[in-house]
Amino acid sequence: MPRDSGPPSRTLVFLVTEDWFFASHFWARARAARAAGWRVVLVARESDATPGIRASGIEVLPIAFRRRRLNPFSELAFALQLAQLYRSLAPEIVHHVALKPIIIGGLAARLAGVRRIVNAPTGLGFVFSSRKALARLLRPVVALGLRATLTPPGARAIFENPDDLAALRDMGVVRPSAAILIRGAGVDIDEFCPAPAPSGPIRVILIARMIREKGVADFAGAARLLQGQADFILVGAPDPGNPDSLSEADLRGWEAEGLVTWLGPRRDIAKLLQGAHIAVQPSTFREGLPKSALEAMACGKPLVVTDIPGCRETVVHGETGLIVPPRDPAALAGAIKTLIEDAALRARLGAAARVRAETYFADSVVCAQTLAVYDALATGDKP
Repeated sequence: MPRDSGPPSRTLVFLVTEDWFFASHFWARARAARAAGWRVVLVARESDATPGIRASGIEVLPIAFRRRRLNPFSELAFALQLAQLYRSLAPEIVHHVALKPIIIGGLAARLAGVRRIVNAPTGLGFVFSSRKALARLLRPVVALGLRATLTPPGARAIFENPDDLAALRDMGVVRPSAAILIRGAGVDIDEFCPAPAPSGPIRVILIARMIREKGVADFAGAARLLQGQADFILVGAPDPGNPDSLSEADLRGWEAEGLVTWLGPRRDIAKLLQGAHIAVQPSTFREGLPKSALEAMACGKPLVVTDIPGCRETVVHGETGLIVPPRDPAALAGAIKTLIEDAALRARLGAAARVRAETYFADSVVCAQTLAVYDALATGDKP
């Protein structure tokens, strides 16, 4: 996409809880917007991802977002602070990412007089997927907040999978005319590309935050059932901000049993995928569209996923990977075993997965679809 030679004339603000999530899921779209002439500003909690984001020409304004904070008075004060920031930035469009930024950012936008809003509920999260008492308690409150902020006049809601769109539509939370489906965060198909099949023992890899909802315990359970038949590799860090996070002791315990190798957080994800034979995404509750699944597909890996919203959209069963029931380590082990024992099947599914990634999930596809939403909102046309 050619870069506008003149100064940016329109401001686009992203509101995200964490800068690292923006870097992994929205950075490509922000760079594409900047190349199209937008001034792009990220408002998020700052970590070691910020210097790289700033180096790409995107402004970063740190803000003390707390995902686990539930005090309504503190959240109202935060919304007022955010509204003041919106007034000073005078954005053409604000893009809110995930449920809490949608609700808090929506209130701030209303107070600041910002009317053009893109909301991205990247999955329905802990509140709508967990069976815990806290989630059940919060669900009606969050639904009420979304009903007021998700698709007011001038807003669009971008969903990553049709199940989430249908769920919120059926709850009366989203206006169908304002809902748009853009499948996932996109993947860099040049960085994540196939490599020759690795030699040595079969390696089965799961790349995710180390939280229970990602099916990490089921992965360890499948490894126990297939012990000695493959190497099982976990990549990712615990997430203390998530109430379902695993502890380091949990992960080290599975290592001590000889079930898995836990590598922790890594930056060389493409290399790790290229060195594996099978990728797994065994999430236990609904997702948006897991980026790690898209990266595995782009690397030409056969993918085993669970039959839940967000995961099942990535795979065509029997053509690009295998779909198994959620929360079923035995079924997961059976699918992995099928792939362990059939190199030709691994190659066929992996090649088809690469084609599917190129066709539907490449950065170029997702960025073009997202920029079309921005342009339609900015000009007052329907996207």
